[in-house]
Amino acid sequence: MSEHGELALPWLPEGRVLRLEGRGEVFVRLHRHADADAPVVVLLHGWTASSDLQFVAAYEALAERCTFVGIDERGHGRGIRSPAPFSLEDAADDAAAVIRQLGLGPVIVVGYSMGGPIAMHLTRRHPALVRGLVVQATALEWRGTRRERAMWRFVRFAGRAFRSRGYRRAVNRAMTKWLGGPQHVLAPYVSWLVAEMSRGDAFAMVDAGRALSRYDARPWAGDLGVPAASLITTKDRLVPPRKQRQLAEALGATVRELPGDHLAALVDATDYSRLTVELIELVAAASSARSMTASPPAEAGSVNPSVA
Repeated sequence: MSEHGELALPWLPEGRVLRLEGRGEVFVRLHRHADADAPVVVLLHGWTASSDLQFVAAYEALAERCTFVGIDERGHGRGIRSPAPFSLEDAADDAAAVIRQLGLGPVIVVGYSMGGPIAMHLTRRHPALVRGLVVQATALEWRGTRRERAMWRFVRFAGRAFRSRGYRRAVNRAMTKWLGGPQHVLAPYVSWLVAEMSRGDAFAMVDAGRALSRYDARPWAGDLGVPAASLITTKDRLVPPRKQRQLAEALGATVRELPGDHLAALVDATDYSRLTVELIELVAAASSARSMTASPPAEAGSVNPSVA
């Protein structure tokens, strides 16, 4: 905040509320690139975040290279409010409805943390809409050890914390510490970031935590059949790097590493932005090469029966 109480805002793409029939209203960030051949990307954020909180550091770099839509997932940010319990499958179907309504498919899906499982469900449930997958700081499952299963039992208490008066003060102090000082590219926007963290529905986010505790893609992740890439946060204390590597192996993914913790998308903003664009372009190139192999051009002198 300035001395006059004005809130400093980062660059943000157009915000739009979409009405998804039978599902609800969802808030998205939408940028259309001038080049019709630019990659088309869907951004899916992590647990308790929003598209802005997760991807704000990468928005400008993405806008230079891609058409993209960032979706606030149900119960998070300004996403769909529903009386139904949160499910990863419903979130994936929400994303599919957004893609169809905006006429964007097929797309490359970027999923960070919880966004990874949603991206994988989207790919599995709506294969015609997805041409490639970029997973970041995420895993095949979060319940493989006794410690992990025990941790998830406490998720029901998170709702109280999200609604408490001290939550915003604690987040404000933590955010300033995470960014490491006024020289950080996002330092001018700490107040905005903290305010954004208060938008989610506490009950829905608790439900989302429960959904994550049940998630296990080990039986089917290897069958998704699209080009994939993985950004591994090598100092991650929330999603262990070994689990991230297991997912990358299951997907046959191209790997890039970022020596950061789970909040690397904000804390290591410059490197995160660069690597995200790089992985999208690698997946786009692999997808294009696969399409050319599957449908080779007609030989010279041959006749296309559709125009003969």
